Amino acid sequence: MDMVFVQTSVLDELLDIDYDATASAIQNFIAERLRLSGASGLVLGLSGGVDSSVVAALCARAVPGEKILGLIMPTGFTPAQDVADAQALAEKLGISTRHIPIDPIVQRYAEQLGVGMDETGARMAYANLRARIRMTLLYFHANLQNMLVVGTGDRSEILLGYYTKYGDGGVDILPIGGLYKSQVRRLGLALGLPEQLANKPSSPQLYPGHRAVDELPADYSILDPILYLLFDKKLSPQQVVDKGFDKRVVDAVLARYVGSVHKREMPPTGPTPVPFTR
Repeated sequence: MDMVFVQTSVLDELLDIDYDATASAIQNFIAERLRLSGASGLVLGLSGGVDSSVVAALCARAVPGEKILGLIMPTGFTPAQDVADAQALAEKLGISTRHIPIDPIVQRYAEQLGVGMDETGARMAYANLRARIRMTLLYFHANLQNMLVVGTGDRSEILLGYYTKYGDGGVDILPIGGLYKSQVRRLGLALGLPEQLANKPSSPQLYPGHRAVDELPADYSILDPILYLLFDKKLSPQQVVDKGFDKRVVDAVLARYVGSVHKREMPPTGPTPVPFTR
């Protein structure tokens, strides 16, 4: 069977959901988690990408805009269009924003650490540092204003471990954590996001030129069907391959899932005290 046909048919299947009902369920989830927490509002990072834009739109449906704070935390290599998209969306939704460029903070770390950003192994260390700095800024404002930190990760990223541990993974709630990236894009369109924003290529922007397509084993249009078959339909890896998917990509997806288990679980705790034998 033609692999493109199989990939497309599986993608069509996972995209065949009730987006209005899904949006309502998520906004009810957000409102209920806020109520249960006793917090006064919500804070989230606005990157100008599809995930944060969809989450912001859902938050604005769940609670009044004055209870939501969006932090725009660019670097010197963040595309100006991303910053503009984030600000334009916040204004449309009635969400207040704060712009906090993080380059000065990263530079102070570099000075104190004495490690150049171009040294061997430093690129990824600083990439993750940027994500963790953003997390600390979100929690600072959450503590300051009694807010919940709203995460913007989706199911694809969570299963692939495509996020920074204690960085963008450090949040209080994950409203779209049950949706694959492809579903998030379609939900964005259903929520009225501009098409160029809903379909904007995934780009973490943790270092210059950082693109998801350069790090992941395939595009999300291929990864999502594989993840869907493995984790929703409970097919074995061989059954997924037998459907026509590239074995190398399936193996790479599984390797990423297994290698990122530690990100999805609490840290292992040591044994309980050992009593004396009497």
